[in-house]
Amino acid sequence: MAALLQAATGSERPILLRYDTKLGHTGARPVSHTIDDVTNELSFLCQELGVSTREVSSGERLHSVFDREWQYQLRENPTYATYLGDKRYNHIWPDISQSAIDRRLQHARDLLHELSGFRPEDLNPADRLNLKLFRKQVELDIEESAFRWYLVPLTQRDGIQDESTLADILSFETVKDYEDWLARLNSFPQYMSQTIALMREGIKTRIIQPRIVMERVPAQIKQQIVENPEQSLYFKPFRRFPDSIPAAEQSRLREAAKHAIASQLVPAYREFQTFFNAEYLPGCHPQVGVWQVPNGDKLYAFRAQQFTTTNLTPQEIHDIGLKEVARIHAEMETIIKQVGFKGTFAEFLTHLRTEKKFYCTTEAELFAEYQAVCKRIDPQLGKLFRHLPKTPYDIRAIPAHMAPDTTTAYYRPPAADGTRPGTYFVNLYKPEVRPKYEMEALSLHEAVPGHHLQISIATELQGVPTFRRFASFTSYVEGWALYSEGLGGDLGLYQDPYSKFGQLTYEMWRAVRLVVDTGMHQFQWDRQRAIDYFLLHTAKTEHDITNEIDRYIAWPGQALAYKIGQLKISALRTRAEQELGAKFDVREFHHAILNQGAVPLVVLEEIVNDWIASEKIRP
Repeated sequence: MAALLQAATGSERPILLRYDTKLGHTGARPVSHTIDDVTNELSFLCQELGVSTREVSSGERLHSVFDREWQYQLRENPTYATYLGDKRYNHIWPDISQSAIDRRLQHARDLLHELSGFRPEDLNPADRLNLKLFRKQVELDIEESAFRWYLVPLTQRDGIQDESTLADILSFETVKDYEDWLARLNSFPQYMSQTIALMREGIKTRIIQPRIVMERVPAQIKQQIVENPEQSLYFKPFRRFPDSIPAAEQSRLREAAKHAIASQLVPAYREFQTFFNAEYLPGCHPQVGVWQVPNGDKLYAFRAQQFTTTNLTPQEIHDIGLKEVARIHAEMETIIKQVGFKGTFAEFLTHLRTEKKFYCTTEAELFAEYQAVCKRIDPQLGKLFRHLPKTPYDIRAIPAHMAPDTTTAYYRPPAADGTRPGTYFVNLYKPEVRPKYEMEALSLHEAVPGHHLQISIATELQGVPTFRRFASFTSYVEGWALYSEGLGGDLGLYQDPYSKFGQLTYEMWRAVRLVVDTGMHQFQWDRQRAIDYFLLHTAKTEHDITNEIDRYIAWPGQALAYKIGQLKISALRTRAEQELGAKFDVREFHHAILNQGAVPLVVLEEIVNDWIASEKIRP
């Protein structure tokens, strides 16, 4: 009965009806003693409260949990809510104090206990899958917490030294939008203090980054320390106002921003600069590899399984990488013969890195090349996909202050409500080291049919819990994007053999990742050995390779997901082609892959197996 009333009232905790057997009443009506009488009593009480006594199904209760927890996650992660376009928490930073971290861990444990009360046999097939995926995410969060990797809150590619970029995804349309950003500016010192506290604990426990990658960060911090507040990256929103905001309000907001930056933000960054240079950097690990962290071998094994959503060990992943490197190398040799190059493989790579015809001379020229590639891809998508997302994407340059320290390109998903398009960010820093022959593969990966198509389709899914629309199992998301690079031939690309070599270079790049990531974090390779291995097998420039290796150093395990995911999707397609024969339709196969959102690879295999079975019996 308590559960029934709980469901009827929407309360998170059951309301217990306590009958006083001595007095014989509840304070309003006489006590009943039979089940029927108690049911009647409950019905009367529900009528008094204005709620329904309808029996609530297990599926409804489960979705109530999903909805509640989604709102909890947005409250606890306000910058993520901002990222999705939810403005309710735009005035606050996340609470990353140790007490808040501990509180969230206990919440996860309580949630897992609550989920154990749902029996799969009481749910329909869709909700059994929902429960399985939701529980898996909670379990991974709890397991990860034991390693305390949250004590590493930044890398050379992102972190509090780069929080100013949050303004780039905000829409500033009303006075409240600006007031919310001001509130964040004024509360920034607390956020910084919490970050420093975590990093200081990281020094103490030796859960810390290698020095070689952290040496990039001081220059990033320095850019946030300005004498003139108007030069701050955080001041950017106040340089332009919509006409709907009166001039007097604009002036007030602008002055408030300058004061907040000068009195709160810049002093916080000065404190961070002192801490980072005097304490953190000297305390960093002298070598590369997470093996230096306490329980580093177990941490890396966990992250390998977490990112690949498999049970593969680092050794098994390393071996897969070596086999893929050999296979792709043979295909690359075929291209070298095709273009008539007479030298060795190494000499061909040198030729690609040094021949000026493969490079742009200006940032504007490089950006125009990227735009042209995407314009060639977009009209061809209907050949391979029966459903395309409504959400558009645009192409932008990576912010100049981060470009030297980050990768060739990346993708930023659209706002949840569609008010912000997806964005394909390209690196225009040093165009003379960014080859044209890799642009087609890169655009297929980051834009369409890679990240933008997959993520936008997932975001637009109907009839699934919200957490499913924004799930981000890396092996699926990145595996799909790498698989997409291989679709270029079907989309009219790779007509130039050098561009095809660029695609093989990108596939080789992801195969090399399996070798060098496990090499550094599991087998204690040094940084230079990883760079040299990369240089030996790919045509990417040394500048890009160095940034890539440093990314793997700072983000152990993440780079393993791409190739493992692509291999699984490719294997599933091969199986489908073999079993379905003439019935195989690539558009339907892609729909089966994409129409459930991101899922672990084992679940994806189950989905495709079910699709194959249904296709076999289709007339």
